[in-house]
Amino acid sequence: MSDTREQILDQIKVQGDLVRQLKAAKESKEKIDEEVARLLALKAKLGGDAPPTNQKFTLKTPKGTRDYGPQQMMLRQGVLDKIVQVFKRHGGEAIDTPVFELKEVLTGKYGEDSKLIYDLKDQGGEILSMRYDLTVPLARYLAMNKISSIKRYHIAKVYRRDNPAMTKGRYREFYQCDFDIAGTYDPMLADAECVKIVVEILDTLDIGDFVIKLNHRQLLDGMFQACGVPADSFRTICSAVDKLDKSPWADVRKEMVEEKGLDEAAADRIGEYVRLSGGSELVEQLLSDAQLKAVPNAVKGLEGMQLLLKYCSLFGLDKRVRFDLSLARGLDYYTGVIYEGVLQGESAAVGSPVKTSQQNGEQASEQATVGSVAGGGRYDNLVGMFDPRGKAVPCVGVSIGVERIFSVLEARAAASGLKLRTSDVEAYVASAHKGLHEQRLKVLNQLWDAGIKAEHSYKLNPKLLVQLQHCEEHQIPLVVVLGDAELAQGLVKLREVTTRQETNVKLEELPAEIRRRLQTA
Repeated sequence: MSDTREQILDQIKVQGDLVRQLKAAKESKEKIDEEVARLLALKAKLGGDAPPTNQKFTLKTPKGTRDYGPQQMMLRQGVLDKIVQVFKRHGGEAIDTPVFELKEVLTGKYGEDSKLIYDLKDQGGEILSMRYDLTVPLARYLAMNKISSIKRYHIAKVYRRDNPAMTKGRYREFYQCDFDIAGTYDPMLADAECVKIVVEILDTLDIGDFVIKLNHRQLLDGMFQACGVPADSFRTICSAVDKLDKSPWADVRKEMVEEKGLDEAAADRIGEYVRLSGGSELVEQLLSDAQLKAVPNAVKGLEGMQLLLKYCSLFGLDKRVRFDLSLARGLDYYTGVIYEGVLQGESAAVGSPVKTSQQNGEQASEQATVGSVAGGGRYDNLVGMFDPRGKAVPCVGVSIGVERIFSVLEARAAASGLKLRTSDVEAYVASAHKGLHEQRLKVLNQLWDAGIKAEHSYKLNPKLLVQLQHCEEHQIPLVVVLGDAELAQGLVKLREVTTRQETNVKLEELPAEIRRRLQTA
C-alpha cells in the first residue's frame, strides 16, 4: 500500500531536519549528498500530484509588479536611453551584478528598511536575498575586485517588500538607474557633479518643474547632538525625520517621543531646525547659531554645504538646488552630503509638511511637492565593510527614480492621446496582387542586407488595402509595392504613407532611395 500524502510530508520534514543537522555538523560531502538525494526523491513523490482539472485560479501579476506592453516599453526605453546619454557624457562606465546576493552582504546596511529585503528559500547551499538597491552590490564589487576608483553607471531591477502604490510609481520590482564616483578626491568636486547629473537628466526628460534638496549627514548628527539626542539614537531619529516628506511634523514628533523614547524638549528643538530651508544665506545663519557652533560635526557639515553650494553655483544650479534641513534619507550607509530630486506640483501630497524658507529674512510657504524622482549622497565607509583589512574607498552617487518618472510620462501620454510607434520599421514590402510572395522575399532580403528595417505580411496573398492599413496603423513611413507590370521593367512603386504619393524606383536603386527619403522626412 502506497504512502499517503500526509505521510510523505512527514518523511520530508524528518529528512530535511537530518540534512540540516549534517550540514551544521560539517559532515562529509558524500554523506550530505546521499541524504539530500533521499530528500529529493521524497519530494519527487509529491511531484506527480496533478491539481484537479476544475481548479480555478486568477491570472494576474504578483502584488507590486506589472506588465509593460509595447507602448510602455517604447516610452521606457526612450527614458533610459536619455539617462544613459547623460551618464556617458560624464564619463560613466557600465557594470552589472547578480540580481541576488549573499544575505550577509545586504544585512545591516539599510537601517529600519532591512525588513523590506526579500529573502530566498534555502536551495541546499548559500543563504541568499534579492538585491534591495544597486549601491551595496557596487560596494561589494569594489571590495571583491580591489578597485579603488571608478565612475560607473548601472541600470537594473531591484526588489523591496514594500507596500506598493502603483499609481505613484512605487513597486516591489522596479528599475534603478545609478551613477557613482568612487575614489579619493578633494571635497565636494564629485558631489557637485552628481547634483549636476541629476539636473541634466530631469531637464532632458522634461517632466516638469523640480528642485534638488541638499543636506549633510554630519550636520544632521551635529544637530541631533545639539538638540540632546543620545548618540546611540541618531540613526533611529534620522529615520523618523526621513518621513517628513510623507507625514506632518506632529506625526513625526509623536513617533520620536512615543516610539523611539526621545525627550519631548529634544524633539521640539529638532522641530525648529527641520522646518528650515534656503540657500547659502541659511548656511551663514546656522554657522552663527550658538547651539550648532558648539558641535564640531555640525560645523563640518555646514562648511561642506557651503562649499557644495558654491560649486553648484559655478555649474549654474542656483535656481535648482535648495538646502533643506528636513532631508534625512534613512539609509545607514550615508556619511556626508545627501540629496533628493523632487517634482514640484500644484497640490501637496497627503500629509506633506509645510516648511519655510528663510530667504531675505522672510518666511514663505514651500511649493507643494508631488514626488521624489532622484536621491543619493556620499557613503565613504560602505566599501570598507566588505574589505578584509577594512580599506575604505570613498564614494558618492545618485539614483534616478525612473518608475516615478515613467508614471508621470505615461499619465501625460494618456492625457494627450499621443500614440507612440512601437517598432522602428522603415519600409513595408507589399504585393499588389496574388503570386508575388517569392518576389517579396527577394526584395526584403535586399533591404535587410542594406541595413534597412523592413517587414512584410506572413500571408501568401494578402489584400493590398489590408497591407496599407497596417502601415498607417503602425506609422511605417514607406511602402514598397510590387506588381507584375513594374517588376517586368525592373521597377517597384515606392509609396509615402502620410501623403500617399507613389513613384517608380529601379530595384537596384531602392535601398539608396529609401535612405534618401528617410533623411529628408
